[in-house]
Amino acid sequence: MTVTWQSFHFADRIPSTPSIGSTTVTSPDHVHLSFGFAAPHLFPIEQLNLGASEAIISSGRQALQYSGADGPGKIRQWIRARSEHHGIPAKEDEILVTYGSTQGIDLAVNVLLNPGDHVWVEAPSFFSALQSLRIAGARLTSFPIDEHGVRVDLIEQALLEAESSCAPLPKLLYIMPTFHNPGGVTLSAERRVRLAGLARRYNFFIIEDDAYMELNFTDEQLPTLYSLCPQRVIYLNTFSKIIAPGIRLGWAVAQKEVIQKMKLLMLGGSTGVFTQEILASLLERLDIEDHLGKLKNHYKHNRDIMAAAIHRYFGSDVEFHLPQGGFFIWLAFNAGVNTSQFLQLAADKGVSFVDGRSFYIGQEGLHYARLCFSYCNEEQIRRGVKAFAEAYYEWKSGEVQAG
Repeated sequence: MTVTWQSFHFADRIPSTPSIGSTTVTSPDHVHLSFGFAAPHLFPIEQLNLGASEAIISSGRQALQYSGADGPGKIRQWIRARSEHHGIPAKEDEILVTYGSTQGIDLAVNVLLNPGDHVWVEAPSFFSALQSLRIAGARLTSFPIDEHGVRVDLIEQALLEAESSCAPLPKLLYIMPTFHNPGGVTLSAERRVRLAGLARRYNFFIIEDDAYMELNFTDEQLPTLYSLCPQRVIYLNTFSKIIAPGIRLGWAVAQKEVIQKMKLLMLGGSTGVFTQEILASLLERLDIEDHLGKLKNHYKHNRDIMAAAIHRYFGSDVEFHLPQGGFFIWLAFNAGVNTSQFLQLAADKGVSFVDGRSFYIGQEGLHYARLCFSYCNEEQIRRGVKAFAEAYYEWKSGEVQAG
């Protein structure tokens, strides 16, 4: 008997957009300037190996249970101490360990929002956060960034206009204030204070995604939004950028009531407890300041290599803000350029990048491109930027001829 299968209607909330920044190219010579990855040679492999052995030998059977052994408690203690180092007061019951900061975003979004709620974001904004917000059914409005971060003056103006016209106010603002992905900019101290005041006055929450905060190439440390308004901020950070992304551990800091609600959505119980055992053992033997110093020196050097290559191969045909930390340089081409149109051409020449439209809620950002300087070595960065420039000028020449 032949069975004829009917088409199946999957959930409407599943996004139809493809994965961002990925490439199917498998050539070993391909330069992945699209990958927002940490430098693999800086992973603390030896300490992780010792940590894994210790977790198995000293408390293996307990460490492999649902609740783990001592590791989860030690991780929360480390997070609490590190948070205090950065001016964030947090008790252990105000800390939630998550599967990276991306799960923190998703948990916070689902705790705070109902379908149809209004959410304000930066333009550009982190594409995974945008995807989480879209799946949640949020109504999105974006505000531009400049070299000092998101335009808080425009946010305040929009709040005043919404209040006076009885229009819906935002329930949530998602922001990456420090070494923004993709923009590379940092929200100024004055704007941080102003934004925290707006959250208090208009009673909206802020998700503060601080994933790149530790990768600071300067001596300047700005106050977190959480430290300025803990009652209306959910603070997120991650071990992905400072230890290794494959560990998939991050954390959230928020008021106890918020953390309890986020826990209710974690149906699998505690997050990766054996991984926490390993990481706790590693952190006990790792000189974190020395380790961070190595990371910052390497990434700053790579940033300078990439900036020099951009100046060499593009001249004045592109503009960018030189980031003072993080992983990314955000290139701005002339307004008539559409970077999506030479993605494949660049791939054919051996380099991948992320086109600007991936970071916006509408059809904006077509003339932008994100390049990552953290993952590739010096030679790859120079070669990749050169190939990227060749793809652009070849596309531009074709556009001129077609016109």
